[in-house]
Amino acid sequence: MIGVGKNKQYANVLDKPLSKGKQEVSLSAFAFLFSELVQYNQTQVDNIGELERRLEDAGYAVGARMLELLCHREKGNRRETRLLGILSFVHSTVWKVLFGKVADSLEKGTEHEDEYMISEKELLVNRFISIPKDMGTFNCGAFVAGVVRGVLDSAGFPAVVTAHFVPMDGLQRPRTTILIKFAEEVLRREARLG
Repeated sequence: MIGVGKNKQYANVLDKPLSKGKQEVSLSAFAFLFSELVQYNQTQVDNIGELERRLEDAGYAVGARMLELLCHREKGNRRETRLLGILSFVHSTVWKVLFGKVADSLEKGTEHEDEYMISEKELLVNRFISIPKDMGTFNCGAFVAGVVRGVLDSAGFPAVVTAHFVPMDGLQRPRTTILIKFAEEVLRREARLG
């Protein structure tokens, strides 16, 4: 019949299949919402460390939910059980969904066995932020560090995750490095798995 679509009627919204949906958000909308998040939290705190902690907490909630969504969509409800697998998942899949591209680099720390670094030349959350001189060490990358910590904690890989600026020759802005320091239990489990 002409004009009859293949739309199937569902009695309940929960019966509808999950579609991937549109995976893009307007950059200007994101920049506006993120700047509002920063400004709101800035009025609630007294120092830079507390502001970064609040941004990290907001990112943690995003990361925990993102793991659930991506494991369902991309991996058929399976989660990574190995350290390098979860790091690769964060470096590629999570980063691609968040920022539209894979992170610039994933490196293992040279000084400590339990440290890994994800580096980005121009992290999206730092791109449109101008930092006043009185807040010189403030890094909005704390939000992304929170996202990474949320993904790792929810996957069973507890870690301390922090964001740092690293000056680079020839670049106007320093690159952002997300430093991941895994808990001792993660390393013991990884050694036991072989």
